[in-house]
Amino acid sequence: MSNTKSLQEKPPYGMIAILFIGAFVSILNETLLNVALPSIMVEFSVKPTAVQWLSTGYMLINGILIPASAFFIQRFSNRSLFITAMGLFTAGTLLASLSPTFGILLTARMIQAAGSAVMMPLLMNIMLTAFPIEKRGTAMGIFGMVMFVAPALGPTLSGWIVEHYSWRMLFNIVLPFAIITLIYSIFKLKNITPQRAIKLDVFSIVLSSIGFGGLLFGFSSAGDRGWGNPLVYGTIIIGVIALVWFTLRQLKSDDPMLEFRIFKYSMFSLSSIISIVLSIALFSGMILMPIYIQTIRGFSPMDAGLIMLPGAVVMGVMSPIIGRLFDKYGPRTLAITGLTIVVVTTFFFSRLDMEISFMNIIMLFTIRSLGLSMVMMPIMTNGLNQLPMKDNPHGTAMNNTLQQVSGAIGAALLITVMNNRTESSLTELSSTKTDAVSQTQLLNEAMLNGINFSFFVSTLIAALALILAFFVRRVGTDGKIIKK
Repeated sequence: MSNTKSLQEKPPYGMIAILFIGAFVSILNETLLNVALPSIMVEFSVKPTAVQWLSTGYMLINGILIPASAFFIQRFSNRSLFITAMGLFTAGTLLASLSPTFGILLTARMIQAAGSAVMMPLLMNIMLTAFPIEKRGTAMGIFGMVMFVAPALGPTLSGWIVEHYSWRMLFNIVLPFAIITLIYSIFKLKNITPQRAIKLDVFSIVLSSIGFGGLLFGFSSAGDRGWGNPLVYGTIIIGVIALVWFTLRQLKSDDPMLEFRIFKYSMFSLSSIISIVLSIALFSGMILMPIYIQTIRGFSPMDAGLIMLPGAVVMGVMSPIIGRLFDKYGPRTLAITGLTIVVVTTFFFSRLDMEISFMNIIMLFTIRSLGLSMVMMPIMTNGLNQLPMKDNPHGTAMNNTLQQVSGAIGAALLITVMNNRTESSLTELSSTKTDAVSQTQLLNEAMLNGINFSFFVSTLIAALALILAFFVRRVGTDGKIIKK
């Protein structure tokens, strides 16, 4: 306890900075490859269903390993864990850059994912250890820059690079940062998190992998294959059964791999629910907007990426400011204000047409990003503040896992809503429009109706998160809820 108190009085800023860089490049890498998938298809002569595994497989490995991160963080020192994770990520990046075949490229992505999966939970746990509750908002606000800016920068950077260079340049740019971070961590990184001699429950790892992996694969495949595909509903059913078994096993264990008892803390539970609901709603912007920009309006992939760039800058600038406001005023006012902005802007996105200007879309996206910066980190930090120090690894692992799963669910749900509405609109439009209207025009109009309806569903989901935000209460420095 005295070591922790001393650490919190003088946090290791230099060490945290290098952890930030490592986490940033690993998260950036998750979305960096999406725009380059068509180029990779051409070079290796693979089908869309195969090339999609470069993204889906990366997400699956993350979903399998993140739940186990609580065990790793408690069992191994933060130094050895970070060096191992960064070593894997660097090796995967180098292999991906040099890969002569698609199979080797896919293997390289899996190695990258194995390294990056531990980065976020480890960094969050170090932040919780290194900063006292009254200063965590500011610290986690800076952390928010990594969490939200990196994924938003990915498509923009990728679009520009793919337009001018080979897709291999995506890995060549990341590689020097990964190598420098790895070398620095070997020489400068110190151990600050406590370790416990806990045993690995292999069967829990198996159940967790099948459970979370099954859910992620099933929901991620639903958009392409359809809900009626046996592979989709089969993997979801298997995932649910394994996850229920896994949960019951953890609840009966005295030393669980992932502690589900942390949900007895009301603010942590509420923050988790709000994060899940909001993550589902957020995928409307990440998935539907590129379809609208590129397919319906005919803009380039670079333009689609540029839409997110100003919003990423706003989130980067605002995250530390919001962190300071959280330390001073708590999460409730910030969350209510931010979610109101998110609900209103998402509703405006549900009224897209063929005339709205590119700048107006950017402006809406930027304002929406401002709202998001006021919600996610304050809500998450407030929930984690209620947990005892020993449960921090479980809290960070649980948060990251739930975001992965809810993101996959959100993507599947909104793509399904869009497809169903597009089909019904196309049928209706075909029976009412004259022969002078081309099939392409009909399809675009039907797809626009589908996108707008999906954004409207997203608005309702975000509104649910707004209602829940009114029940948020600030957690004090003693970990107890402040009633007023």
